[in-house]
Amino acid sequence: MQIAVASGKGGTGKTTVATSLALSLSDRCKVAYLDCDVEAPNGHLFLQPELIETSEAVIRIPHIDKDLCTLCGRCVEVCQFHALAKVGKTIMVFPQLCHGCGSCTWNCPAHAIEEIPNPIGKMMRGSTPRGVHFGHGVLTISEPMATPIIRQLKRLEKDSGYEVTILDAPPGASCAVVETLRGSDFALLVTEPTPFGLHDLGQMQGIVEDMNIPAGVIINRQNGAFQPLIDFCEKHNLPILMQIPFERRIAEGIAQGTHLVEIDPGYLAEFQAVYEKLSLLAKNRLN
Repeated sequence: MQIAVASGKGGTGKTTVATSLALSLSDRCKVAYLDCDVEAPNGHLFLQPELIETSEAVIRIPHIDKDLCTLCGRCVEVCQFHALAKVGKTIMVFPQLCHGCGSCTWNCPAHAIEEIPNPIGKMMRGSTPRGVHFGHGVLTISEPMATPIIRQLKRLEKDSGYEVTILDAPPGASCAVVETLRGSDFALLVTEPTPFGLHDLGQMQGIVEDMNIPAGVIINRQNGAFQPLIDFCEKHNLPILMQIPFERRIAEGIAQGTHLVEIDPGYLAEFQAVYEKLSLLAKNRLN
């Protein structure tokens, strides 16, 4: 089962929830945790993995053979991302706009385009002291596109035999979030009881609805009922699977890099119950 943990804004406790869920299930089944926030991954601060494998993430970009190119401009026409431009008697390539889709190569009538690898970051894998398989990607500074490295990170684990894979999505509602959600069986949406949390939960609800992914909500830093949030969840059939209170001891523990199930072992059973609930919701959606 693939579970994406997402939030419409940063700072809601998404990584706290994702790592706690992974640790809570590690004694029950084979679990993988993938940190897909490749611009600023920090799940390793909670899980403390031993990283044993590093591989390069690359995107294949076009290289124009000027001797073969007829300057017909077909490659420029088919590129949806404006990564190529015809300037005078030259086809210019803008690597940072290229998505590596290969359309230019396939459509070049003169076969003048060769795809060459362009490194965009690294992927690291390992295991944690409590047996959670760990993976994360790190996007090279100045590289603009996170989606290719997320796609490659997910592909590495696709056939690894883990019963549960938890994807810690980037914050926000960007293409990187959509790529993380793609193929997931369930989306666990983390929010907070504030107008800001509600606004961004609305963005995420729209995305998972468009992608036809069943979803549920965890409210973090709960300090009293925020009725508009409750009403929104009821209106959009988003079950509230858990509420984490706004407590000083939790904030202090997390600030020190301590995961939630260590701060309070009682959360072990609570996160296991969340998993049982979302598994049933995902199964019912399929039926």
